[in-house]
Amino acid sequence: MHTPGVSESCVVLLFIVGVTLGGGFATSALTMADTGDDWYEGLKKPDWTPPDSVFGPMWATLYLLMSFAAFLVWRRGGFMKQALPLSFYTVQLVANFSWVFIYLEAKDLLAAFIELCCLWVLIIVTAVLFGRVRKSAGFLLVPYILWVAFAGSLNLELWLLNKDNESG
Repeated sequence: MHTPGVSESCVVLLFIVGVTLGGGFATSALTMADTGDDWYEGLKKPDWTPPDSVFGPMWATLYLLMSFAAFLVWRRGGFMKQALPLSFYTVQLVANFSWVFIYLEAKDLLAAFIELCCLWVLIIVTAVLFGRVRKSAGFLLVPYILWVAFAGSLNLELWLLNKDNESG
């Protein structure tokens, strides 16, 4: 079995963090570029909606945890040996980034909720596959699973409160 050296590990860790965290930031930047759009601010929201200032730090933390979990899996044999769990990681990451476009660009709250449900299942599968490789890697995805469940509940409640006034 190939044991990666320090320099190889650093390169791979930076790559995983760069794709995960960088992709999250890039997706947010692309969807927030239209500063003249006050669609989200105009939605009826449940009382338990977190302040906007919570979302950025929360996602940054989750992206870092996800990155480290993927790195731990990679350390157990590389990309080829861990192709299945790392492929699921990639698919759930694409689904994660896609939700932002469905939610903020298409402004389709119901489709965004359905997509979040699919994402939640993909994350659980990824966590199980990661856990089979290294238990700590699976556990590192638990906050992400919980946050997406919360986000899904919030997304559904937003749709229920605003479905008669949908503009998207």
